[in-house]
Amino acid sequence: MANASPQLHSTITCPDCGHQETETMPLDACQWFYECKRCKAVLRPKPGDCCVYCSYGSIPCPPVQTTGRCCG
Repeated sequence: MANASPQLHSTITCPDCGHQETETMPLDACQWFYECKRCKAVLRPKPGDCCVYCSYGSIPCPPVQTTGRCCG
């Protein structure tokens, strides 16, 4: 897991309206807020997750992909 290059694109699915948007993730940081482009809901990580990509994305954030740990 630690040897692979992280994927930088993840598709976030809004739990409120179901809208999906593919976003580029930061390489060395977690993102704690994300505003849905359709319904404007502000997404926050679920308890136990480090960021919105780990909670609502198709791929977890790069720090989790490369180290298995959250960046926070």
